[in-house]
Amino acid sequence: MHSLLRPNQHKLQRQRHRGYRHLLATCLVVIFCLMLPRGLRQLSSLGYLAMPWVLLTALGHSVSGERWSLLRTRLYRLLCLVTFAASLGWYGTTALANQAGLPLLFLWALLVAWSCERLIRNLSVERSINRHVLMGALAGYLLLGLAAGLLFSVLETVSPGSFASTIESSPSVLHWHGTAPTAQTQVWAVDFVALNYYAFTTLTTTGYGDIHPLTPQAQMSSVMVAITGTVYLALVMGLLISRYTAQDVEEEIASPQQLDFDDEG
Repeated sequence: MHSLLRPNQHKLQRQRHRGYRHLLATCLVVIFCLMLPRGLRQLSSLGYLAMPWVLLTALGHSVSGERWSLLRTRLYRLLCLVTFAASLGWYGTTALANQAGLPLLFLWALLVAWSCERLIRNLSVERSINRHVLMGALAGYLLLGLAAGLLFSVLETVSPGSFASTIESSPSVLHWHGTAPTAQTQVWAVDFVALNYYAFTTLTTTGYGDIHPLTPQAQMSSVMVAITGTVYLALVMGLLISRYTAQDVEEEIASPQQLDFDDEG
């Protein structure tokens, strides 16, 4: 299959596959950091800061050579840079009643939605289903969960009390050295693992009930995350199944032709 690709197409394919691997690796590193003991989980902040750069390198290339596609790619790259700058500014502010997170809410939501659209477009041009394509599909799903965790975390800092825990002595879902953060605590030092956990249970529509949204903004955000996860799975599964079916048909057509060629030889 690879031998049938033109040199330029083969280069673009390797570029896409490299982007899938880097995006998946970054998502897994962030999840691993969130699993570390208390006091080390803040390392996930570095992964979140790196995410816009990873998205820029993984998905910041044009799928086609059309002028509109090139313009969209430039705008996407600009969005990645602006989101990185907004994330850097937010991590340096205080954790409670922090209005600096409002621009980040919009930027991250737009960036992740656009990234998933570009990722699905990249997956749609793949000629066969292989481990790289599966890695890309998984990376997109993990990206949605991590982005939802970040958005919920920003929302909690903008409006404290948006989420509450029903299994802890303190209803706060944010932690800092084992206690709730104060007005002077900086965002980068806060433990957001509870909201990342809630994000993935919402994305997968599991809903254990130990954390729940209280404000209308948090409730509607949770609904949108659940819907987004379902739609992403439907789109990607449909794309992979159709591509796998087409791959089988191509192989069946190619097999008799190869047999005829062997007989003639």
